[in-house]
Amino acid sequence: MKEQQLLPQDFSALQLIEPLMRALQEVGYENPTPIQAQTIPLILEGRDVLGQAQTGTGKTAAFALPILSNIDLEQAEPQALVLAPTRELAIQVAEAFQRYAEYLKGFHVVPIYGGQDYGIQLRMLRRGVHVIVGTPGRVMDHIRRGTLNLNTLKCLVLDEADEMLRMGFIDDVEWILEQTPKDRQVALFSATMPSPIRRIAQKYLNNPAEVTIQTKTTTVDTIRQRYWIVGGSHKIDILTRILEVEPFDGMLIFVRTKTMTIELAEKLQARGYGAAALNGDMPQSQRERTVEQLKSGILHIVIATDVAARGLDVERISHVINYDIPSDTESYVHRIGRTGRAGRAGDAILFVSPRERNMLNSIERATHSRIELMVLPTTEVINNKRIAKFNQRITDRIAAEDLGFFTNLIEQYCQEHDVPVLDAAAALASMVQGETPLLLSNKPERPKFHEERESAGSRDRGFDRDRGSDRDRAPVKRRGKGESYGDEGKERYRLEVGSEHGVKAGNILGAILNEVGLDPESVGHISINEGYSTVELPQGLPDNVFHELRKVRVCGRQLRLSKMEDQERESPYGAKKSFKKPYKPAGKETSFFTGNKKKRKG
Repeated sequence: MKEQQLLPQDFSALQLIEPLMRALQEVGYENPTPIQAQTIPLILEGRDVLGQAQTGTGKTAAFALPILSNIDLEQAEPQALVLAPTRELAIQVAEAFQRYAEYLKGFHVVPIYGGQDYGIQLRMLRRGVHVIVGTPGRVMDHIRRGTLNLNTLKCLVLDEADEMLRMGFIDDVEWILEQTPKDRQVALFSATMPSPIRRIAQKYLNNPAEVTIQTKTTTVDTIRQRYWIVGGSHKIDILTRILEVEPFDGMLIFVRTKTMTIELAEKLQARGYGAAALNGDMPQSQRERTVEQLKSGILHIVIATDVAARGLDVERISHVINYDIPSDTESYVHRIGRTGRAGRAGDAILFVSPRERNMLNSIERATHSRIELMVLPTTEVINNKRIAKFNQRITDRIAAEDLGFFTNLIEQYCQEHDVPVLDAAAALASMVQGETPLLLSNKPERPKFHEERESAGSRDRGFDRDRGSDRDRAPVKRRGKGESYGDEGKERYRLEVGSEHGVKAGNILGAILNEVGLDPESVGHISINEGYSTVELPQGLPDNVFHELRKVRVCGRQLRLSKMEDQERESPYGAKKSFKKPYKPAGKETSFFTGNKKKRKG
C-alpha cells in the first residue's frame, strides 16, 4: 500500500471509540500524523501491517489506538503483545497505552522487561491483563516458565524491528512468533528494511498492507538549536532563568495542551513577565488581538499549542521554546520554523525530560542536525543581572519623579529614630522586594544524562553526518579467523549457559544490554562453549551491576556471572563458537551505560 495523498485530517474521521477521543483531546492530539492516518484504519480492519517509519513519527499511537479500540475489556487475558528492543522503550510504550486508555475502565497494561523483579511482573500478570509490552528475552522467559499464555492473543506488534535485529534479538522474536496463534494479527514497524526483516515479514505476516512514511523534515540553517534535560516542577524555574539572561525580541513557547497555555501564562505573569496564552478554545477576536500585540511589540511572550500556532508568521519571533517536547519530529520542525524567518537568525530551545531522550535522538536523526547542550546561566551571572536591573530601577525612578516629599519623610524618620539613612533605604528596598529573594542561592544541577550523551558522542545519538544512521550499519558479526582476543580495559567473565542450552551470542549480548543498561561499546568478545560461555566486560564493573547480571536469565537459565581466573583468561582456545562486535575506531571516551546507572571508568 503506497502512502495516500488524501489522508484524514482529524482523529474523528478514524472511527476510534469515544473514550479514546476524550483521552486524545486531553493529551492535546488534534490531528493524526501520516503514519497514524494510514495505519489506524488498517489495524482496525484486522489487516497485517508492514510499516516503515522513523521513531518520532507518532508510530506508538498508530498501533496503540486501534488496539485499544478493539480490546474486549471483559476478557482480562492477553489480547495484544508489543515487543520492543529496550526496557526504556517498553516502559514508554506501556505508559502511552495507559495514557490513551484513561477512560477505558478496567483496562490493564503490563510492561515486562529485564532488570525488574519477576515477582512484581507475576503479580501484575495474575491480576489480569489486556496488553503486554515487553522485551524479547523477558517475554521468552515468562512463556517458558508458563507464567505467560498467548493462546488468547489477537494482535502482535514488533516495534523497531531493525533495532531488535541489531541487538541480536531476531531469533528470540521468531521463537515468540511461533508461540502465538496462527490467526493473530501482526504489525511490524521498522525504520529500515534489511533483508532479515523482510524475510520475517514474508514468513509471518499475512498479505500485509505496506505503509512507508518518507521523512521530509528539514531545519533552517539560521536556527540555533539547543536542549536542556529538565522535568516536572523544575521547568518553570529553568524557563525563568533563560528569560532573565537570554536576549530576545519575541518568544513563542509551545506546550502540549490548551489548559497548559493558560497555566504557564499565569505563572509567568506572576513572575513579572508579560505573557499571553494562544489556544483553540479562545474566541477568534482574542486570538487575533494576541497575535497583533506580539507583532507590534506590545506583547513579547506567547504560549501556544501546535494547532493554535499553525500559520503564525511574526518576523520578530527570535526564540521558540519547546516547553513540552513535541509528539513527533514533524511537529518539532513546524514549531521551530516560526523563528529564523526572512534570513534572520533564530533560536530554538528544547526541554527534554530524562524519559524523553529517545525523542531527542529521533529529532536529530530526522532533521540531520546536531542539537547542542544548552549552557545555562550560572548563579553569578543571574545575580549580576538582577543587581544591575535593581540599580537601573533606582536610577530610572530618581530621574523620572520629584522625590522631595519622600526625601523629607525619610530624613525626618531617621532623625526621630536615630537610624542611618542607608539602613532606612535598605528597609524600603526589602519592603519592595517582598518575600521573593533578590538573589539566587543555588544553581541547577547538570543532569547526568548530559555527560553520558556527550561522552557517547554521535554514536549515542545514532547519527553521524559522515556515516549516516547507526540503523544503516550491519548487525553484529561473528569473529573472523585470525582476530585476536582480549580488548584493553576489559575482564573476562564466565556465564553458566552454553550451546547445550540453546544459547546464541545474540541472546547474551541482548540480555546484557537490556538488563543493566550497558553501552554496546563496553561489551567485548563473547565465546560460546558447550556448558558455559564467556564475555568480556569493562574492568571495575560496579558491584550492583555484577550482582544484577548474576540473576539475569537467558534461555531459562541464570547467568550466575563469575570472574574468570587469570589462567582461564589467558587462552580462549576450545571455544566452539565466538562472537565479536564490529570494529569501531577509538578516540572517543565512551560511557559504560546508556541508562541511569552510575558511570564508572574502567
